[in-house]
Amino acid sequence: MKNKTIAIIGLGYVGLPLAVDFAKKYKTIGFDINKLRVNDLNNGIDVTLEVDESSLKSVLLDESSHFKNNGLFITDDKEILGTANTYIITVPTPTDKHKRPILTPLIKSSETVGEYLRKGDIVIYESTVYPGVTEDECVPVLENVSGLEFNKDFFVGYSPERINPGDKMRTVTKILKVTSGSTKESAKQIDKLYNSIITAGTYLAPSIKVAEAAKVIENSQRDINIAFVNELAKIFNLLDIDTNDVLKAASTKWNFLPFQPGLVGGHCIGVDPYYLAQKAQELGYHPEIILAGRRLNDSMGSYVAEQLVKLMLKNKITVRDSDILVLGFTFKENCPDIRNTKVIDVINDLRLYGTNITIYDPWVDKKEVMHEYSIKTTKQFPKKKFDAIVLAVAHDEFKDIKLSKLKKIKSVVYDVKSVLNNQADQRL
Repeated sequence: MKNKTIAIIGLGYVGLPLAVDFAKKYKTIGFDINKLRVNDLNNGIDVTLEVDESSLKSVLLDESSHFKNNGLFITDDKEILGTANTYIITVPTPTDKHKRPILTPLIKSSETVGEYLRKGDIVIYESTVYPGVTEDECVPVLENVSGLEFNKDFFVGYSPERINPGDKMRTVTKILKVTSGSTKESAKQIDKLYNSIITAGTYLAPSIKVAEAAKVIENSQRDINIAFVNELAKIFNLLDIDTNDVLKAASTKWNFLPFQPGLVGGHCIGVDPYYLAQKAQELGYHPEIILAGRRLNDSMGSYVAEQLVKLMLKNKITVRDSDILVLGFTFKENCPDIRNTKVIDVINDLRLYGTNITIYDPWVDKKEVMHEYSIKTTKQFPKKKFDAIVLAVAHDEFKDIKLSKLKKIKSVVYDVKSVLNNQADQRL
């Protein structure tokens, strides 16, 4: 273990925290193709806010000192990867506009690693995939590029990421890690490697496919449960019952699962079910519950917009040319992550009614939002008043917000996250 040199491929929400913790015990390379990201990190700046500046700088190594001691050398120069003997791939696995898995980042990173793979090396994948991707899709790429033979010259493993963006309590080392390997011996080595930094411990799965399946169902299960309470919210709205009150009452039973309705986005819950569904369909099985839950959750942005418009009309507020404030744009509270945010669905539907929309989110990177969604956001508290206000994300900054400064004489407030107490006219 002392002679390990670890290369982390991809320094996003998953890769960077992992690299920092490995760097405390091992010689570690952090590789990313994004030059701006690499430059920021080498200056101690993490725009994802997953790692603070002092923690990052405490393990950083420069070119003159890298590999003389344990620590983290961050680079976009792939030639440095040739000095590693353990590779951990943490690149994103998104879906296309048809909700089909995109494995391109995974394949490309496998090609890159394959260029430098040597006998005895281990490649570990952390990206969320459907069962079979590691051995059926990635391994052939590694073999083809390297010219080495799988399970003779090199070995692979799968250890699914369980990062919860924005969570400062359940950080990477405090979340139990599932591990697996392509042989019994490599599995033991991989488990031992992770166990050396994961204080919460590890669980060695019997196979790579089992580990892949375990990861993809974790988020699929959560997605289905949220879809259930979202459907309840629609039903209770028709019955003129407060969903939050119902859930509080039901939660008094010891085995009730306390899920909350809302917009379900992000890189995991809003994506992973499609990976499992894709594999099932390839095998001739059409998953009903998984896809039904996904359809319902994908529809919630339009539902929120529709309910807000109905609320405005009920209160005799002219919808066309009205001024609407959307509080929050990230996919979840208290983090800057805008990947697959479903707030954009609310905004796009409200725009169809000819409304003027202001988006206030103190957490977002305005340039990133413009680049990804072509819309303007502000990090400054608005100085004007609005006809309607939608609380879409439960950032801490919004929980004690004084809506009186934002409301006109005749305004409505729609609280998607049920955090505004008595200030809302309607809740999801």
